[in-house]
Amino acid sequence: MFDNLGHFLRVLLQGVPATVVATLGGIVLCVVLSLVAGLGMLSPRRWVRVIARTYVEVWRGTSEVVQLFWIFFALPLLVGFELLPLWAGILVLGLNHGAYGGEIVRGAVQAVPREQHECAIALSFSRAQRMWRVILPQAVVEMVPPFGNLFIQLLKSSALLSLIFVHDITYQGRDVLEPNFTGQTALIYVLMLVMYLVLAVLITVVVRALERRAAAGVGRRPVEPGKALGRGADGAV
Repeated sequence: MFDNLGHFLRVLLQGVPATVVATLGGIVLCVVLSLVAGLGMLSPRRWVRVIARTYVEVWRGTSEVVQLFWIFFALPLLVGFELLPLWAGILVLGLNHGAYGGEIVRGAVQAVPREQHECAIALSFSRAQRMWRVILPQAVVEMVPPFGNLFIQLLKSSALLSLIFVHDITYQGRDVLEPNFTGQTALIYVLMLVMYLVLAVLITVVVRALERRAAAGVGRRPVEPGKALGRGADGAV
């Protein structure tokens, strides 16, 4: 069963760079769009709220696979310009998950106590100053954990890019290895699962570090896992 383990690992590892680049690019675009959409939905201007809400509902409410095919196959027919597969994948990952992230930003900003807004007003801060110097630093602490879940979901969604011929981990396993080693399909997919799990754990570690740093930035102590579950000193829940 493990006769070709070394060969399988070498072939699958060739797909890791594409998976990592797609994930990181998608995360960067997701964060930017999340902030724009989330703050847009809280704008006092109605037309800004309508545009932000439309973006969120369209990209959250339609199939990610169809979005990918539309960007890669249909859009070039309309504009006469074709994106490289990896760039098309990053664009879809960012747009799709940015729609979910917009709701995270909106909820986190609204979760900041009203007294904080009133204190900033009492200090004669402008609306922009209130947002960037008082509200957002506190809201970021609430955003980081759900964004961690969103980033891991984005990593898993990156496997869809194999459908448009991006040579990521899934493509290397499904299209390169499996047709030539049909008797070892189980091993191939186990190795693929392990690789995605390792990448997800790395994201979790980074997000946990960001969570602690964001909490420290506003003078809070991160909640310990045991206390978050409501356990007492003896470990009882």
